[in-house]
Amino acid sequence: MSLAATADLVASATTAGTAVLAFNVVTVEHAEGIATGVERAGVPALLQVSENTVRFHGGRMAPLVSACARIAAQSTAPLAIHLDHFQDVALIAEAIDSAAALGVTSIMVDAAHLSYGDNVERTHAFAEHGHRAGLWVEAELGAVGGKGGAHDFGVRTDPAEAAAFAEATGVDGLAVAVGSSHAMTTRDAELDVELIRRLAAAVSVPLVLHGSSGVSDDQLRLATDAGIRKVNVGTALNLAYTGALRESLTANPTANDPRRALADGRAAIADTVAELCHAVTRRPVANGGTR
Repeated sequence: MSLAATADLVASATTAGTAVLAFNVVTVEHAEGIATGVERAGVPALLQVSENTVRFHGGRMAPLVSACARIAAQSTAPLAIHLDHFQDVALIAEAIDSAAALGVTSIMVDAAHLSYGDNVERTHAFAEHGHRAGLWVEAELGAVGGKGGAHDFGVRTDPAEAAAFAEATGVDGLAVAVGSSHAMTTRDAELDVELIRRLAAAVSVPLVLHGSSGVSDDQLRLATDAGIRKVNVGTALNLAYTGALRESLTANPTANDPRRALADGRAAIADTVAELCHAVTRRPVANGGTR
């Protein structure tokens, strides 16, 4: 199957009244595990690479993002490539200019750490740049917590401000603060579902939920019913991956070939992805997930 486009996947989710899942990729094993899990669930999804992950790979986007695109293109599931939480202006410009060559169809321009006015100005400029390159552009208002502690759980996005922001910036999707937080290792975040409904009614573009690893299945379903159309997941995959690696290496203390442990980690990601796809889309998981 050829690469899907983020705009098409989000539009389809919007029409169906559900959400497309976007899974963070840190290593090639993440991408392979995500593709396997999505295929098992029989739904579309996004493979997304963050600015922090690009930094982890020495500041080079092309190797990992190109691998994601190749994995997606060979998958039987519709998969698109997204760049997530890009803040550095030089890296954003590079990402937009190289997107077509890398198979990228969307980017999140994250200027939520700036003042409202500066957020609007930077986001608008890069939204125009991204649109000229054919990209679906996401932004954030009411910064989601967990990225260095700048915002508390009490931060919420105001519907009127969100509507004005979307109009002023021309973005295609908006990440909103409704009670979730990045990097949560427990699934006990309480979403403000009524606020999601108000935001969905006020804002002209699809809403995005970040920090979804900390949200229970029931809450995720309520969020999508209320109007969330893209659901980002990262930490849940890392917990599954590192847990499986740890268990495999502990069980085989003299192992010196990393492939067995990495395969276990990849399989754990696949299981987690399939279960989350089932939770959000209510579609059964095929081919026997084990977790």
